[in-house]
Amino acid sequence: MTISDRINRIARSVPAWPFYPLLLVPGLWTFWLALNGRLGADPMRELEHDLGIWALRFMIAVLCVTLARRFLNLNLIKFRRLLGLTGFFYALAHLTVWLLLDRQLMWGEIIADLYKRPYIIFGMLAFLLILPLAFTSNNWSVRKLGAAGWNRLHRLAYPAAVLMILHYLWLVKSWTLEPLTYTAIMAAVLLAKLAPRKAARSRQTKTA
Repeated sequence: MTISDRINRIARSVPAWPFYPLLLVPGLWTFWLALNGRLGADPMRELEHDLGIWALRFMIAVLCVTLARRFLNLNLIKFRRLLGLTGFFYALAHLTVWLLLDRQLMWGEIIADLYKRPYIIFGMLAFLLILPLAFTSNNWSVRKLGAAGWNRLHRLAYPAAVLMILHYLWLVKSWTLEPLTYTAIMAAVLLAKLAPRKAARSRQTKTA
């Protein structure tokens, strides 16, 4: 039995549902720190940043689950919904904090921010892309859309992830270890996603 077979056997025996509250702990902890004035001189900005970073991390994790199955024979698909919905929660919390707590629903300031900070538009577009993914992350939607239709819809995760990383890079405007790490992982995920298609096209060309 290979290592991947052992991991797959363990994964099959572990239920996903207990991890939902567990994965929300970082966000709840960050809120607690903000409420108690322990996020530095600008707690609102730090809260927004941390929630957004967790959303990005979970989005990357979702894409890595798919690639782990394809290239490493690791079947962790049962946890993909868990990771995707958790990432959506963090993205929603990130957006809500900005709209309600930071900008206090002052739409004039919000629209002005879109002009002054175009990276916010990237973040909004990413959220709009993952919105239908969150709403269809259930068995009823898989049956209704069919496996092929559901898979096509959920390919939106890739452009959403690209928009999220662009939103993040434009926001931080620095190439320290953290943004470099996320960018490198995202680039590797996207290249790995494209690799099989390139290989298939190459074989077709040789055959022709």
